[in-house]
Amino acid sequence: MSEFRLTQISDTHLGQRFPGLIANFQAVSAHIDATRPDLVINTGDVSFDGPSGREDVEFAKSLHSALPVECRYIPGNHDIGDNPTALGPAPKPPVAEAHRQQFRDIIGEDHWSFDAAGWRFIGLNSLVMNSGLAFEAEQFDWLASDIAGVNGRPVALFIHKPLFLNLPDDPETPETSIRYVPQRARARLIEMFSRVGLRLVASGHVHQRRDFTFRHIRHVWAPSAGFKINDTRQDRIAIKETGLVEYRFTPDSFEVRHIRAQGQVDVDIEEVLAQMDGEH
Repeated sequence: MSEFRLTQISDTHLGQRFPGLIANFQAVSAHIDATRPDLVINTGDVSFDGPSGREDVEFAKSLHSALPVECRYIPGNHDIGDNPTALGPAPKPPVAEAHRQQFRDIIGEDHWSFDAAGWRFIGLNSLVMNSGLAFEAEQFDWLASDIAGVNGRPVALFIHKPLFLNLPDDPETPETSIRYVPQRARARLIEMFSRVGLRLVASGHVHQRRDFTFRHIRHVWAPSAGFKINDTRQDRIAIKETGLVEYRFTPDSFEVRHIRAQGQVDVDIEEVLAQMDGEH
């Protein structure tokens, strides 16, 4: 295969009680049906609240299963819980092995790799990093083995949380520590990937569209497919809108297109929170 077309969606936050988020996903689904990429990757927060129960996870999976192309997934904090950080309050809820297994049972593998168009594609579960769960060490061992077999291919990494804001050694702060991969795990990942030709880090989580290059590695933050977070609740780093990202990989090169599906709207988090409040 000399060309591989991939569509990244992220932070779909699907649950039956959120009609605006469902409508945005249906707009994305129609776009995917029209464009027929080779693969769709959802970079996490597939469901709205996996740790509270299976219903959101099962509903999210049912909508993804209706897509006309193959999908791969990595979990987000809304799917399996969040990772502890050096600073800031304890995550609510913390990542748990039971929720990781629930994600794997219903959605699919939470870490993976495959080759296409001369590239190695790797998906990692960033929520277990800094958790102390047994799988944290298992995943790093798996990654070391996988990287050892890259054999000169360029590498694209898909992960829920961005590695960092601007620099690898950005300090963790109480306000932003949950936004990026925890610093100790981040340093380990960067060291491991320094042995291969890492060219792309594609993430989600922040609900802002961003695209920058640092030391020959392009960092693409996919916006949420579902909703945006207004400036009173979250500082503005980049572009706040709903959308998706399309990629075209050829041997040793790739292209990125930042787009919105026809019919996608900028649902604000306040609408989502109001629907949650209406349940109680």
